[in-house]
Amino acid sequence: MTQPHAIHILMVEDDPGDVFLIREALKSSALRFMLHHADNGEKALDFLHRRPPFEAAERPHLILLDLNLPRVNGIEVLRDIKSVPELSGIPVIVLSTSKSETDAHLCRQMGADDFISKAPSFEEFLAVGKVIEDFWLERQNPVGEREWTA
Repeated sequence: MTQPHAIHILMVEDDPGDVFLIREALKSSALRFMLHHADNGEKALDFLHRRPPFEAAERPHLILLDLNLPRVNGIEVLRDIKSVPELSGIPVIVLSTSKSETDAHLCRQMGADDFISKAPSFEEFLAVGKVIEDFWLERQNPVGEREWTA
């Protein structure tokens, strides 16, 4: 599998423990990635819309979005992403403590590409990296060879 470029991932998460776990989960995957982090919904929207201080921000290839965020919640961030043509094509994976089918259905209905409940243990959380890797590889080449491209 060839990985010529790192995938730029925007992680929108306010819990430092979850940030650590997600970073470790991604490190355990085969993806080459560059992780950008926003600890609230307002900062995420500033990053995505390239508002100060993020005027030179790289457009992410993938967004990992928590629902329970300060300032602007994840549902509002998702709504904004999917309503702006320049952003709407960026895949969004919602990572949430919620195990509610209603939340998962609402997020998918609003355009989220996947909804993953956060695992309760470190070992299970590491598996999230593999789920994200599989999602990305499948999205890059849905049929045939699983060649990585960005």
